[in-house]
Amino acid sequence: MNIVCFDMEGVFTPEIWVNVAKKTGIDALKITTRDEPDYDKLMKYRIGIMEENHITLRYIQEVIASLELLEGARDFFDWVRERSQAIVVTDSFVEFAMPFIGKLGRPLVLCHNLITDERGMITGYNLRQPDPKRQVVIAFQSLKYKVVGIGDSYNDMGMIQQADTGILYRPPDNVVKDYPSYPVTRNYDELKALILKAM
Repeated sequence: MNIVCFDMEGVFTPEIWVNVAKKTGIDALKITTRDEPDYDKLMKYRIGIMEENHITLRYIQEVIASLELLEGARDFFDWVRERSQAIVVTDSFVEFAMPFIGKLGRPLVLCHNLITDERGMITGYNLRQPDPKRQVVIAFQSLKYKVVGIGDSYNDMGMIQQADTGILYRPPDNVVKDYPSYPVTRNYDELKALILKAM
């Protein structure tokens, strides 16, 4: 039996933090997991910038509400679900992801939670567990699933490396350079072909 584990941002949705950066004019928020491999370092950096600029969770949610899925994302995801079990495994947060998940048809999504204070400011976050994306794949493999792992960033590499088949989708050049052994796809048609091959 197969199961396909997808990252969310960059695969189905725009990069949330890049769009917050555009809306606020704070270029420092454009840094994502495509640039910084250390997720904890990246989140602490973002929280510091939000505190300094008084950016609340509500404000970020308003930015997210204005965004749509990437073109063709829903049709592609429906195509996958006709052929396999499929879930979204993201290092985003419940507070960010749910509008997008509704637009994808409410698949199973595994993500984290934010910690906020009485001002509505983000002060921290709770991970499901250490190395969460890799652990999701290990769990499904223990249930005898053959796992396909798909993502675009450094934080996806645990999932991609652990999967029976790992695929990069529209990754930046630095990720391709650092992980040259994984196939690179640039559109949903190319991704479909590799998913079918993996099955």
